[in-house]
Amino acid sequence: MSSQKPSRQTVFRARDVSKIYQMGEVTIHALRGVDLDLYAGELVVMLGASGSGKSTLLNIMGGLDTATSGELHYRDQELSRASDRQLTAFRRDHVGFVFQFYNMIPSLTARENVAIVTDIAADPMRPEEALELVGLKDRMDHFPSQLSGGEQQRVAIARAIAKRPAVLMCDEPTGALDSKTGVRVLQVIEHINREIGTTTAIITHNEVIGRMADRVIRLRDGKVDEIHENAERADPAGLGW
Repeated sequence: MSSQKPSRQTVFRARDVSKIYQMGEVTIHALRGVDLDLYAGELVVMLGASGSGKSTLLNIMGGLDTATSGELHYRDQELSRASDRQLTAFRRDHVGFVFQFYNMIPSLTARENVAIVTDIAADPMRPEEALELVGLKDRMDHFPSQLSGGEQQRVAIARAIAKRPAVLMCDEPTGALDSKTGVRVLQVIEHINREIGTTTAIITHNEVIGRMADRVIRLRDGKVDEIHENAERADPAGLGW
């Protein structure tokens, strides 16, 4: 595993984090003693097969779920012992989410879908600014039915970043897209990471996407199996799968 560089500022610190689900008489160990740090401004890709624990880990770091045991800190805030109310505030104030499915409200335009978030954020971008960052300046007043899948995913990214989150969590953001459209979405995510400095975590089963990351974190059977640091991030435009 790569060691922490002196210049890095730790954003997330997970120590011995485990998650157990009880499904009737069946016990599922989704995470088994995960130790992991994420650093300010980096782009990480978490790789793993279905059932490896990557989505569970992302959900716990994003405040959507809680660990069964272990400690998780976001900067100076201990999330592992946070109340539901504290986790709600954490998600609202610090985290943007991008999921595989776009979750657009069909009766609202792209601009209005983004405004849902900016209306409740403390220091938001204007919806127009967020949509321009993802290359949709000319599509702001279109409804989801008038947008392609890739465009809808870019609206979802604009919605996630419009509140200026410190952290962007992306769960299989290209999973419902073809290769060409997926690359365009990854370019947008990479652009946001570079331009705004948002700490970005992408989870995927697609090995190729790991080449665009600062670090690749590989999970297997609920554990961190390997952490690899790329000497240089690949341009998403050069990725193909």
